[in-house]
Amino acid sequence: MQRQQLGQYPDPRHVVAHLSDPHLLAGGRKQYGVIDTEAGLELALARLSRLEPVPQALVFTGDLADRAEPAAYQRLREIVEPVAAAMGAEVVWVMGNHDERSAYARGLFDTDDDRPQDRVHDVAGLRIVSLDTSVPGYHHGELGDAQLEWLAGVLGTPAPHGTLLALHHPPVPIPMMRAAEVIELYGQDRLADVLAGTDVRCILGGHLHYSTYSTFAGIPVSVASATCYTSDPAPLERFVSGVDGHQAMTMVHLYDDRVVHTIVPVEEALEVSGFPSDVRAQVEALTPEERRELLSRKDSPIYTGGIPVPGRV
Repeated sequence: MQRQQLGQYPDPRHVVAHLSDPHLLAGGRKQYGVIDTEAGLELALARLSRLEPVPQALVFTGDLADRAEPAAYQRLREIVEPVAAAMGAEVVWVMGNHDERSAYARGLFDTDDDRPQDRVHDVAGLRIVSLDTSVPGYHHGELGDAQLEWLAGVLGTPAPHGTLLALHHPPVPIPMMRAAEVIELYGQDRLADVLAGTDVRCILGGHLHYSTYSTFAGIPVSVASATCYTSDPAPLERFVSGVDGHQAMTMVHLYDDRVVHTIVPVEEALEVSGFPSDVRAQVEALTPEERRELLSRKDSPIYTGGIPVPGRV
């Protein structure tokens, strides 16, 4: 449903939720003995369900199962697919270094295909390419000649609303966690050659367990944090530090001429100010001039307390 426009921009044409690194374990076991990976994923999905507008696609950029256990992939589907169906959202799975191709393909796509798990999704004219950067037996990422040739063929024909490229190993510098440079995406120049001049509007990645942004071949890159544990980018006397906190996902709003990324924490926080949801209808009923005077003027009674608002914190 089209919402009333309150500012200069219309609603985005596409809304995508970017989640990463759920690292599910079979049997509800806890990661490192403390991280409830299912709970983190369920919290994230619950927050997505209350957004307006809801996402049209849920993109999971890899490390879906911590140990590639068949039961973990089954549990992932049990948690995610009903929520996505209720939203009317398409689910886009991406391979990560903790995933194994055979188990991933069997558990998520009901196939026995152990080749690179590259797929294309069409979401109302937005093309989302899931690119498998995993290397069997290793944690770093690479892309084979056949994959790059396949990708070039896919991108040879522009999509109506452009392309999102989703992969696990993001092609970005990693200045906040130097250890991860060893397990980055190798041969990035070869991918850059394929992407040059194409309709790829943004690259979505994971792997690092913290949010970061860059550009690659002139294309914006957005790396989502994790829903399990996260990497502390400023640890005290630690080379690498995984922590139980700061879990987050990223909302991606695509307009005709730009892409907007917003970090959404998974955990709820204490509200210290705000207004109840029914205030929105009152604001929408005002003229643009009335809204400006009420909400922009520093001496407006809504800020000085001249207008009591039921339910205001």
